[in-house]
Amino acid sequence: MSGASKGLGKVDIKLKWDPSPMGAPDHDLDLVAAVFHTEEPLGEPAYLVHHDSRSPDGTITLSRDSTTGQGYGFDEAMVFELERLDPRYGRVVVGVTVQQRSGPKSLGEVPNTLVKIAEGYDELAEDNLAGVAGFPSATVAEFLRDEAGEWLFRPYIHGYEAHPSTFLTLMGRSGPLE
Repeated sequence: MSGASKGLGKVDIKLKWDPSPMGAPDHDLDLVAAVFHTEEPLGEPAYLVHHDSRSPDGTITLSRDSTTGQGYGFDEAMVFELERLDPRYGRVVVGVTVQQRSGPKSLGEVPNTLVKIAEGYDELAEDNLAGVAGFPSATVAEFLRDEAGEWLFRPYIHGYEAHPSTFLTLMGRSGPLE
């Protein structure tokens, strides 16, 4: 486990929500991540990680993927092994998006959403997405590599009025990057 002076190592991001009522189309939310080159932290992502994928080097893995929200505990989970990420990458942005197969739906139309971000037993952030309830997609976290090569976490709650496929091209192209 990393201390504050060591930067972040292995981070888990988990997402949960309640299933849709019986007979209604399923609520299908997805965790997504965009990885950016150090030289272009607001440029085009070097690669994306989302359902049915993982990072090319295995440092970012979607370890749990639900299409219904049914089950116990968290429905989606993504693991980030930041300490293993190649030094040419300096920024990772994480988002949540609602699949739109059954028509337009915002995050606020999905009951009891919760995003939890932790490194081991240390909780970094928790958010119910109420601040972005009117949007179908939102960023939730940003990880930045500092000058010493250590990873830092910043909450990054920002809603996007974009379809999931468009959101993947937009997320992280602007942002708090301070």
